[in-house]
Amino acid sequence: MDKTNESSDYKFKKSLSRVNANRLITLILLIITLIMMIPVATTIVTSFKKQADITRDPPILFPCDTEERRFDIRECRWAVEGYERVLGFQQSDTALLGFELTSRMVQRYIPNTIVYALGTAIFVTILAGFAGYAFSRYKFWGHNALLVGLFAITGVPLMTNLLAIYQMSIVLRRTWNGFIETIPFITLPSYDDRLFLIFVYVGFFLPIGVWIAKGFFDAIPRELEESAMVEGCTPIGALIRVTMPLSAPGLSAVFLLTFVNIWNEFIVAYLLVPTTEYKPAMVGLYDFLSQNLINLQVLAAVCLIIALPILILFLLFRQSFLRAMVEGAIKG
Repeated sequence: MDKTNESSDYKFKKSLSRVNANRLITLILLIITLIMMIPVATTIVTSFKKQADITRDPPILFPCDTEERRFDIRECRWAVEGYERVLGFQQSDTALLGFELTSRMVQRYIPNTIVYALGTAIFVTILAGFAGYAFSRYKFWGHNALLVGLFAITGVPLMTNLLAIYQMSIVLRRTWNGFIETIPFITLPSYDDRLFLIFVYVGFFLPIGVWIAKGFFDAIPRELEESAMVEGCTPIGALIRVTMPLSAPGLSAVFLLTFVNIWNEFIVAYLLVPTTEYKPAMVGLYDFLSQNLINLQVLAAVCLIIALPILILFLLFRQSFLRAMVEGAIKG
């Protein structure tokens, strides 16, 4: 009887210590999260300040002070002048909503970023899906060597190849434009820096996409495809009807990972895109930084506008994205 009581007491103390450890870990993670949220919260507050409240000395976090009080929430002076300057609000009688957005950030930079991120993500997802399926289902000559090569490429920083890529863009531009001049009777499109930049991004993000896709295809039993073919499906039909739907979380992870990385990319676009018309949002942010070193509310507003689409994308697909990334990392 004593041994039974000692065993139950030991189990109770062990479970209690486990609960206390979990609470301690949760508290530590909560503190780390709050610390990491401080810059984000500061940026949000700064974006709604007036210029006079930003440049005042001594600085204040919230523009809610008065001559009588240090902080009065009823006297807060919030403003949207930073967003107005970034978006370029302008009254228009012909516009649908009575106004239009005329800034470069809205008319050029963000649309260019959407083209780069969406185009690259679509190409990478399609190519990674076919390549991942081939590596998962077929054993061909050089199979392992190609996988090792793809894995090695993922460890090469893009910065190390920028000089070669920049020289390639110059040669391709001269070659294509010279080729067009030799054919006067046929109208061909001129060299497009946007298309070249998408090809560069595809080449850089495709290897890791192949690895993630292969990990998900490896986890799908081949017996499902064989059963579908027994029922009358062709190999392509089994791939489209059975395998692809089951691999949707992995392919969505490839798409989202590529889209987010392209959206936040700066140095490659800055070096390879010479014209303002083709620059993405991160390069546009750099232009805003050079023009508004004192206007911190403008810089804070443009940072939040650029980050907002990615935040919305993550909130909408966070469960499938995180599940796909974790499962892809384990299975791959």
